[in-house]
Amino acid sequence: MHLFALGVNHVTAPLAIRENVAFQNETLAEALRDLTRHHEVKEAAILSTCNRTELYCHTDAPQMALQWLARYHHIEPQVIQPYTYSLPQQEAVRHAFRVACGLDSMVLGEPQILGQMKQAVKIAEHAGTLGTLLHKLFEKTFAVAKEVRTTTHIGASSVSMAAAAVRLAQRIFGELHDQRVLFVGAGEMIALCAEHFAAQHPASLTIANRTLARGAQLAQRLGGRTMLLGELPERLAEFDIVVTSTASQLPIIGLGMVERAIKARRHRPMCMVDLAVPRDIEAEVADLDDVFLYTVDDLAEIVQEGIGNRRQAAEQAEAIINVRVDHFMRWLEAREAVPTIRALRDHAERLRRHEVEKAQKALRQGEDPHAVLEAMSQALTNKLLHGPSHALNQSRAEERERLEALLRQMFQIRG
Repeated sequence: MHLFALGVNHVTAPLAIRENVAFQNETLAEALRDLTRHHEVKEAAILSTCNRTELYCHTDAPQMALQWLARYHHIEPQVIQPYTYSLPQQEAVRHAFRVACGLDSMVLGEPQILGQMKQAVKIAEHAGTLGTLLHKLFEKTFAVAKEVRTTTHIGASSVSMAAAAVRLAQRIFGELHDQRVLFVGAGEMIALCAEHFAAQHPASLTIANRTLARGAQLAQRLGGRTMLLGELPERLAEFDIVVTSTASQLPIIGLGMVERAIKARRHRPMCMVDLAVPRDIEAEVADLDDVFLYTVDDLAEIVQEGIGNRRQAAEQAEAIINVRVDHFMRWLEAREAVPTIRALRDHAERLRRHEVEKAQKALRQGEDPHAVLEAMSQALTNKLLHGPSHALNQSRAEERERLEALLRQMFQIRG
């Protein structure tokens, strides 16, 4: 029973390679059926994200799976071979556990990969390419990921600017369900921040931009509203949290504007996060009593603190994974003994049936039942022990001691 994980990720391959071997979820089921239909792959699941494409396979020929990956994407195998990894058995199990826990991610401990892996497994189930081995692997993988998330702080600390901005706002307001959030700008950083804040389900989200069209695209995606930058002086007081990130070379929110807003808010606190360089908010705003102003440098400190905390948690996670890998490998080794166990039982069953038939025949001929049972038990005992006895008698001196110890263990012989 051979388990392999093979593929490419953000560590081993550049984007130009990763994008050429990526799969779309819509075509993944058919790709899996093709992989298991025409090649020496008994079971398969494919995890494909922006940072990795990995094949988890039950196969005796991992190179066949790698060649299939290249052919499927119309690439010569030698083009992707230098960037791939092939992990057998125990290494594959450990890798799956680490991926699900976020230990192999670009951002240490990020939780999205677990959901992506669950989706990949669901697709493989529907495609009919999961068997006993991979089903057990992913069942244990998700259990390990849950254990790591529950018992360590691997995902508790902020390790991105966007997450840190949310964390700062929560320090002031706690839960954000009653807060109104304003995003100034509509670029990539604002979009990322808006997604993080949207996950907290605030009272409202508003995008302020120089043009309504670009702001409307982001607002529509998040269920928010839009406004023009020119409306800021009149409407700033409406918002509890303000996050800015524009390309302006001069501040667009000045001290006077914020002073008027705070007065209109009757000195209710306002959290302002300035992610722009140069800054969008005048530095003097930080001196106002009811304003909590944070800059990129403030967020960077939280991110660094978070990375340190996650590294500490990652060490605890690795210890958990080591134990769970050992447990899985013991299960796998036991599975590999199943054919021998089944053959041994079949052999014993044939002997039993033969002796029972002989005994029944003797009883029908009127022989003494006590004598028949005695003869049957002796014959069955002799036949069952013939193989071990013969092996022991025929063994060489250097083998006999090892075989004796093994037989004593098997038959639980003491003394």
